[in-house]
Amino acid sequence: MDPRDSAAALEETIERYNAAWNAHDVEAILSFHAPNMVFQNHTAGDLVEDDAVGPHIAGIFERNPDLQFTGRRLYARDGLVVSEWTATATNREGRRVEWDGIDVFPCEGGLILRKDVYSSSHNPRVLDE
Repeated sequence: MDPRDSAAALEETIERYNAAWNAHDVEAILSFHAPNMVFQNHTAGDLVEDDAVGPHIAGIFERNPDLQFTGRRLYARDGLVVSEWTATATNREGRRVEWDGIDVFPCEGGLILRKDVYSSSHNPRVLDE
């Protein structure tokens, strides 16, 4: 096994990856992805691959300029990480909302092969009523 795929190494990798998401740093995010990476948000019905992933992520940040994630739990084993998180953002009506989700990351060579997202974004909690 590649030492970059150990549970401990991947836990650190995903922590840095999550920090790049909170910084809205698309180039940094992409540096964690393997060639031909697949990004699939099962809740939103989105599936993008390879060169389309960067523009897709940039679009997420354009639509949600204050989007932030707070990690709740991280489960790592050799070659795989599952991350539980809560996201907050301002919706189209100007209200602060939050929703929970999980990301599943199979990895190889210390790089993310896939990001499978499952969340409750279709029914977020309103924070400022």
